Amino acid sequence: MKHIKIYQHKKILVLGLAKSGVSAASLLHKLGAFVTVNDSKPLSENPEAQGLLEQGIKVVCGSHPIELMDEGFELVVKNPGIPYFNPMIQKAIEKQIPIITEVELAYQVSEAPLVGITGTNGKTTTTTLIYEMLNEGNKKPLIAGNIGTVASGVAQEAAPDNTIVIELSSFQLMGIDQFKPRIAMITNLYDAHLDYHGTKSEYVEAKARITKNQTEEDYLIVNADQDEVMEIARNSRAQIVPFSTKRVLDHGAYVKDGWVCFNGEQIIETKDIVLPGKHNLENILSAVAATILSGADKKAIYKVLTTFAGVRHRLQYVANVEDRKFYNDSKATNILATENALAAFNAPIVLLAGGLDRGNSFDELVPSLKNVKVLITFGQTAEKVGQAGQEAGIKTILRVDNVEKAVPVAFEHSEPGDVILLSPACASWDQYKTFEVRGDMFIEAVHKLK
Repeated sequence: MKHIKIYQHKKILVLGLAKSGVSAASLLHKLGAFVTVNDSKPLSENPEAQGLLEQGIKVVCGSHPIELMDEGFELVVKNPGIPYFNPMIQKAIEKQIPIITEVELAYQVSEAPLVGITGTNGKTTTTTLIYEMLNEGNKKPLIAGNIGTVASGVAQEAAPDNTIVIELSSFQLMGIDQFKPRIAMITNLYDAHLDYHGTKSEYVEAKARITKNQTEEDYLIVNADQDEVMEIARNSRAQIVPFSTKRVLDHGAYVKDGWVCFNGEQIIETKDIVLPGKHNLENILSAVAATILSGADKKAIYKVLTTFAGVRHRLQYVANVEDRKFYNDSKATNILATENALAAFNAPIVLLAGGLDRGNSFDELVPSLKNVKVLITFGQTAEKVGQAGQEAGIKTILRVDNVEKAVPVAFEHSEPGDVILLSPACASWDQYKTFEVRGDMFIEAVHKLK
């Protein structure tokens, strides 16, 4: 870790804890800053804050007192999930106090180069693929960000011969200053998180920040099939490496004659890839590009693509129970992700869907429901999802209380050869703390059927 001096004796507020806040506060304390942590959870119910207090870090818990912003802070490190219209953040902006997220700290202290992955869908799968390929190629990768360990924690342990593969959200990228990955990637861009960003243009602008500090020595891997992504590429100083699932390219990653190719070289036949779904071909192409640019060889890529069957909660195969195959796609928190999941199967599908109501309809989902024989809905959007099912002509539409109750009902209304798929098309927060918890409840319910 680089022992930088820029935070020494600076008064810094860490706003919001969770894993990223704890890591940022501890790191800044090590770097000699005068750290104050503010979290809404009361201290008595907040073991993370108690641990920071024991380190000698000032802790203010139980509320976000606006007068705290009058204490002369020189920097705010914000939990990515806290929106910029939050009163505390607005006060910091008013006082012209710089605001960053902890991935900025990770970059500043890391001795290892970074491969940064952002986009709307496919980030987790792509990040995991790159990590697995580099690991198979003995390139000593570390994984960080929204997947795995907090970036600023990983960066403290990274050596120059490591590579940090980091998944990045638009929320995190809003709070960067100097952050610069050697290899950056934008998987795709669709409408998402508009409740946070306000407009799609602001969302796209946040994603574009991944390349804002890159130079001609760096690489930007981009989806050549999307105009908005290519517009970002045109404004980047990095070397552009495109990928496409729709056409053969002059350079970059693409499919030709049934082969995944990179810069004209055949890497693997698509028939040998075990990861299901056409949408995963985008993830594979971008991961191949990043892996080769990071120095791994074709053998490592081939080994991973012939064995890797998916990440947890993303089209994850769970079990075969009496010739019904169960798949957990709890990370499908938007309509597009569920459309991609449905397109991955030819067998009849029993679909489990529903969750947090963000005000949108599910009309866009209707064309993708043609292979769904039974629809089971739950959560705040149960009725809306059910209406989409009716429009699609699904004869059996059932409503249940939650995912746990949906599983035995799905089994009861299925037949041998069916796929039973949890792909909610919604966030989980109406009933579950995270999509991971929702997926785990699904897996547990499936295993109870055996």
